[in-house]
Amino acid sequence: MRSALFAATAFFSLAVTGQPVLAAEAPYVDDRSDAEAVIRSFYSAINRQEFARAWDYFGETKPVQDFDAFVKGYDGTERVEVKTGGVSEDGAAGSIYYNVPVAIRATAKDGSENVFAGCYTLRQVNASIQEPPFRPIFIDKGALKPSKAEFEDAVPASCGDAPLPPKKDAALEQAKKAFAATYGDQCDKEMPGGEPLAEPDAYSLRYRDAGAEADQPERETRLFRFFCSMAAYNESAVYYVYDDVSGVRQLQFASPELDIHYENNDSEGKVEAINVTGFQTDDQLVNSEYDDATKTISSLNKWRGVGDAASAGTYLFRNGNFSLVQYDVDASYDGEINPQTVVDYNTPP
Repeated sequence: MRSALFAATAFFSLAVTGQPVLAAEAPYVDDRSDAEAVIRSFYSAINRQEFARAWDYFGETKPVQDFDAFVKGYDGTERVEVKTGGVSEDGAAGSIYYNVPVAIRATAKDGSENVFAGCYTLRQVNASIQEPPFRPIFIDKGALKPSKAEFEDAVPASCGDAPLPPKKDAALEQAKKAFAATYGDQCDKEMPGGEPLAEPDAYSLRYRDAGAEADQPERETRLFRFFCSMAAYNESAVYYVYDDVSGVRQLQFASPELDIHYENNDSEGKVEAINVTGFQTDDQLVNSEYDDATKTISSLNKWRGVGDAASAGTYLFRNGNFSLVQYDVDASYDGEINPQTVVDYNTPP
């Protein structure tokens, strides 16, 4: 395996499981919407052995002298994993240049591994001044050197004279990945009216463990609320929390199973009794919001648009978790808002 190969190519990670990734198993990715997407696409082509496609992600300056040499440089390569750091950018003469810190772990067919690190530059020529054929963002230049650091720690902090990029909110990024993995195909991809989805609402909740001494430091739990979908009169949301012990986890909300009796078995008639027969969990809350003053998440599920029949839950944050403390039900379709409390654990933390 040639070190020159790694000094001329690189970028963002394909999903790696620790097992060898065969060319036939590597996902096909061809996305040139930003610098990291180009790198994901480049390594999709490399791991699938689609070398003509990989060659095309470079501009006029190619990584080696000719295409045959480019292909031959990968003869001993089983797979390449790549991590990136914070991307910085500069504008000059009708182009935007993106500086990308990268680290690479290359696994040879004999099982040996090598780590390289360095910086790459991608270029996007202003689309409004181009003439056919259009040229999307491309790899302009770059160089990697052998690194003694572990792969996970080898990404440079910044490239060249570029300022250090702002630190990413690691907890938020993990929550966003978890939400996308579970609800990417279930929840709406844009807000009602066509607006792009906003960032999730984020909150910081500080507390002390039960029984903790007064001089012990507070702990922190992060709460993230993701919009999921909007119907005629109900909006659903998904919640995640993060702490330094459990990492990111999705909240599941307890709700009672109800046995509702109406006079003459007429759902439009008088409610005779509402019985709780058990409990279930919901992964989404309807018409919900978090109140930092009371440390509660509340929900209101309207059974019809006027809201005279509905169910409402209140979930209190205490000792690092949210618990159901009150559940109210208005089961009568009488045009009046007159809920009945069917669950009451609403004691102070």
